[in-house]
Amino acid sequence: MSVNHLKKTELLILEMSEAHWPAVAQIYKQGVGTGFATFEKKIPSYEQWNKNHISSCRLVALKDDKIAGWAALSAVSGRCVYGGVAEVSIYIAETARGLGIGYLIMEELITSSEKAGFWTLQSGIFPENKASIKLHEKAGFRFLGRRERVGQLDGVWKDNLLFERRSKIVGID
Repeated sequence: MSVNHLKKTELLILEMSEAHWPAVAQIYKQGVGTGFATFEKKIPSYEQWNKNHISSCRLVALKDDKIAGWAALSAVSGRCVYGGVAEVSIYIAETARGLGIGYLIMEELITSSEKAGFWTLQSGIFPENKASIKLHEKAGFRFLGRRERVGQLDGVWKDNLLFERRSKIVGID
């Protein structure tokens, strides 16, 4: 099935709960396994993950009654001036990639984030992660720049591309 053929009606997007964690963790593990989705090497416990992610704006996408992807936000800073700025995490199951699920869950995440008062969403993406770059561009994110050798993964210095989406309805006054 091509990206353009998946209909929103074929997907159920729900708020993530702790009960979803085993499937979410498995998809996260698949992302870690690609070597270009995250600097993380180990999957955290739910408690650790929960502490590091904003309690609102956590979504799972169900296709054929199975979790096919998830998205969540984390704070970019503890300073109150950045209270409306969050970093996006989005992961799609290996078996569901290329179906357009990423775009549909990203659309819902954007809507959810605006309802929660976020005016800017940011993503740090490895240059090798072409699918994520395309997804973010399609969802209205713009490329801000390259953070060179920002961190090491398996002993290799990696660049990270910074993308940002500014809300057209929140923080415009």
